Amino acid sequence: MASDKTQGWSGDSFDRYKEYRYVVAVNAIAFAYAAFQAVDMTYRLNYGKHIISYSLRPVFDFLIDQILAYLLISASSSAATRVDDWVSNWGKDDFTEMATASIGMSFLAFLAFALSSLISGYNLCNQKSL
Repeated sequence: MASDKTQGWSGDSFDRYKEYRYVVAVNAIAFAYAAFQAVDMTYRLNYGKHIISYSLRPVFDFLIDQILAYLLISASSSAATRVDDWVSNWGKDDFTEMATASIGMSFLAFLAFALSSLISGYNLCNQKSL
């Protein structure tokens, strides 16, 4: 989405539209969180403990997974609405096709976080009390 810029008469760019900036920002945050979780899980598999350990970890994981899933679906939906409005008014072009592909990837990220949210919810409900 961030590379979606045209050289035509309109000079369109993703950063001219709030919906597209929103989807880029939310996806960047979700990517950073997922990358940290992947590093943390790799560390846990290798050393048997988390990088940062605390008693509310299951609650934190569940809440962040839920929040990011809702933000991703919200951002994807708002950007999809913008693309649909653009296509219905002016037709398809390279800009809208790139935006549609980016939005599709954002929906896939939502599905991944929704699944992660189910898993972290299961872990939260089945944690052993100390």
